[in-house]
Amino acid sequence: MTCICQDEHSMEQHFFQDDVDLSLLHEILVRNRSEAGNLITILQETQDLYGYLPLSALRYIADKLDMKRSKVYGVATFYTQFRLQPVGKHLILLCQGTACHVNGADRIKTALCDELKIHIGETTDDGMFTLMEAACLGCCSLAPVMMINGQAYGPLTPDGARKVIRSLNTEQEQREGVET
Repeated sequence: MTCICQDEHSMEQHFFQDDVDLSLLHEILVRNRSEAGNLITILQETQDLYGYLPLSALRYIADKLDMKRSKVYGVATFYTQFRLQPVGKHLILLCQGTACHVNGADRIKTALCDELKIHIGETTDDGMFTLMEAACLGCCSLAPVMMINGQAYGPLTPDGARKVIRSLNTEQEQREGVET
């Protein structure tokens, strides 16, 4: 977690700026603005809409709710559920819970980083994969486990993790071949 208790310009450097259609936020704000304390719900629905929290969307929300931008930025940066950067088509969450840790999660992490050519918290150049760690995925009987777009994979070996990634790449290539 990063403290962004600085001036507004310094705070905004933590967010990814992208041109997004802000009119899509109108329905979310109308549906949630009547109840005080709905900022987290609004941010969750905004993230569901865009895949992350774009800076322009946060500014728009603050303006429409007549709220200081620093308050919206503070909530967005405080909770780990919120993403400030775009994520890949496939969001990989690698479990770091106790069962996964003792059963080789570090070896899975090394294999995934090597296969994807990225580090934890990064997205592949082609925008296909983002690799993140999770404190616990609640799938201890599958340890070590990773979740990709909500689908659990485990128990994993380093080779098994690589095979899952390669399979997703192959599926994507086949879809692209059909579309062209």
